[in-house]
Amino acid sequence: MKYLRQFLIILAVSLVGEILKMVLPLPVPASIYGMVLMFVLLLTGILKLEQVRDTGRFLIEIMPVMFVPAGVGLMSSWNVLEPVLLPVSIITVITIFTVMGATGIVSQFIIRKSGKEA
Repeated sequence: MKYLRQFLIILAVSLVGEILKMVLPLPVPASIYGMVLMFVLLLTGILKLEQVRDTGRFLIEIMPVMFVPAGVGLMSSWNVLEPVLLPVSIITVITIFTVMGATGIVSQFIIRKSGKEA
């Protein structure tokens, strides 16, 4: 019963995220609204971590299983993806290195700034 209650809390927050997606004219996915809402609820103490911890851990444990349908979808769409595989691969590699570089620069900036303040 505890897991069902925790799962229903998570579903309710996700539902509110879906409603916010429909109401607000911003190009933000509903899942992001739900995660931000869950973060705010946990941060303010309205929702206690103990109220969703066990189900959250369970959902994280089964997360790899959730990627199986996406992988099967990619395999079934191989004939569509094959002509653009090289450009998409190049763009992906460039994007990975760009994100890594930007993350490193921002991290170094923050570390240096916090070091000067201390």
